[in-house]
Amino acid sequence: MRWSVLILMCVMQSAVLAQDSLTIVSYNVENLFDCEHDTLKNDSSFLPHGLHHWNYHHYQTKLNRIAQVIVNISGWESAALVGLCEVENKRCLRDLCYRLKRFHYQYVHYESDDERGIDVALLYDSTKVKILNSKTLCVPLENDVTRDILYVKALIEGKDTLHAMVCHLPSQLGGSATTSKKRQIAKQVIQNEINTILHVQPKANVVVMGDMNSEAIDDLQGMNNLMIDLEKEGIGTHKYQGMWSCLDQFYVSSALKNTTRASVFSPEWLLEEDTKYLDYQPKRTYVGYRYHDGYSDHLPVVLKIKSSYIK
Repeated sequence: MRWSVLILMCVMQSAVLAQDSLTIVSYNVENLFDCEHDTLKNDSSFLPHGLHHWNYHHYQTKLNRIAQVIVNISGWESAALVGLCEVENKRCLRDLCYRLKRFHYQYVHYESDDERGIDVALLYDSTKVKILNSKTLCVPLENDVTRDILYVKALIEGKDTLHAMVCHLPSQLGGSATTSKKRQIAKQVIQNEINTILHVQPKANVVVMGDMNSEAIDDLQGMNNLMIDLEKEGIGTHKYQGMWSCLDQFYVSSALKNTTRASVFSPEWLLEEDTKYLDYQPKRTYVGYRYHDGYSDHLPVVLKIKSSYIK
């Protein structure tokens, strides 16, 4: 068999397989800032004369890195949805979508009260997804602010309704025990929205994604955390002091439980040698305040849903 025919058959087979499943990506991109000052936010560290010496070249490189990841995950068939954490503003999203223009991505984003100015956002392929409704869910912390939770109701391929939430819960800075209450409050906000959805439609397709800043556990009623088994196997999205954990997670409602599969996207080029704790670690953009020319300190998570089972 001639190589050209064999390659064509492989391409056609890949396309068929891709059409049988819906792809959703969740990715903490580690400080996607532009290099212009926002007077309402504490973004001074990511300016040309700031501590990180963030400049136009670094910004363009960062956009190219993120686009490279999304393109390689997507392959022949674009991811329908891409949830992003740590994005500064709409300019960053516009510039990222421009690099992904062959996928026809648009975005949903709202400015939150996060003092650093980093938000969550959702990219969607406008040829596959129609946004029906979107809003932010504020997390009411006492004497503190954090990122809002993004809620989006979407119509997939003209027939299937999906409820998606993108989250970046309060960090463990200051200690896990000290900050766990903040995450519990945020989880309750998510739970309230889930309860509202499932009360109206018990078999609704609901996906919660994002950086939960804690280990993977089943702590949302009516939902299943797909990362628990991966974490037990030592697979993770983030590495801290030599230990991998799945800070980035996917929860799915019962209607999707048996038709979904989550995996961590971890090609060699997203990793580098961990000289201190051995093995490998994500190749990040910064190590402390030193520019490291990498991708992110998190690895992306990929959710596959069998299209024929979405109702």
